[in-house]
Amino acid sequence: MKFMMIVKATKDSEAGNPPSPELFEAMMRFNEELAKAGVLVAADGLHPSSGAIQISYPEPGGKPTIVDGPFTESKEVIAGYTLIEVRSREEAIEWALKMPDPHGMGEGQIELRQVFEGTDLTNDAKMLAAHEVLTAQLKQRNQP
Repeated sequence: MKFMMIVKATKDSEAGNPPSPELFEAMMRFNEELAKAGVLVAADGLHPSSGAIQISYPEPGGKPTIVDGPFTESKEVIAGYTLIEVRSREEAIEWALKMPDPHGMGEGQIELRQVFEGTDLTNDAKMLAAHEVLTAQLKQRNQP
């Protein structure tokens, strides 16, 4: 099962301030530990929402609305994420608790969310087979 550790933005991250060298090093050590354990799928920081684009669908079948950032509620903005694949919810929590304070100043907040698997969304055999093919293609593409 996959889980995403979502790092919430702060005023500092939204200002585009990079992490301190010490925090960057701590995050790299954490990511290396995840990789060595074989659970790391992806880990990235995101640019501030000032460069983001929000696309909304105000009505079914309607034309999408595009809004340029920045977005005012930084507590709802994501500064980065780490995607892991683990055996259980408990293991995901254990890994999340090992993550260094993502902003290094006692302001960090991590939201841990389970990722839907194909079988969580449908029981249609054709759709599940197509999903498995796509997943296999992505895994192959991401191999070194």
